[in-house]
Amino acid sequence: MLNPSASPPRIVGIGGTTKPGSSTEKCLLACLAAAERLGAQVQVIAGAQLAELPLYSPEEPARTPEQQQFVATVRDADGLILATPAYHAGMSGLLKNAIDLLEDLRDEPRPYLDGRAVGCIVTAYGWQGAGTTLTSVRTIVHALRGWPTPLGVTLNTALPLFDAAGVCIDARSQTQFEMLAAQVVGFARRFAA
Repeated sequence: MLNPSASPPRIVGIGGTTKPGSSTEKCLLACLAAAERLGAQVQVIAGAQLAELPLYSPEEPARTPEQQQFVATVRDADGLILATPAYHAGMSGLLKNAIDLLEDLRDEPRPYLDGRAVGCIVTAYGWQGAGTTLTSVRTIVHALRGWPTPLGVTLNTALPLFDAAGVCIDARSQTQFEMLAAQVVGFARRFAA
């Protein structure tokens, strides 16, 4: 049985592009809003923040304050939601660079993404690239000992998904955001119990 007095799970959303208000960022925010409605404490690390991270260099142990903060935020997370555009069948370089930095968690009591559900969202202008990219993101999550949620969300941004205020206007997409959030939050609660 879940402990109702337990602190709310902390869910961190990571992703987006260098373009503020991108479709990918809107998807991430919609999913985090769904997680918040389920009682989670949420935090977003959007593309603009990812762009501040220097290129990951395994031979360079020194870390900038931005890199240290990113790693600390993931360390403290109970669950993650990753969102990326599909760039030539792969995730964005911004997100990949941030994920590579999680190598710093290898010697932690809970290494890498161990014990954390990770929801994956992929956007693409068309359907073909999204599926391949989703498989790649899920594979990387597995490599980091994370638990990709059963549902992975792929969205075709050639279709209208959001209004001018950033509100999701596509019922199917909103349902997917709600389901993905429920899986991440639910796993975080069960793992904590």
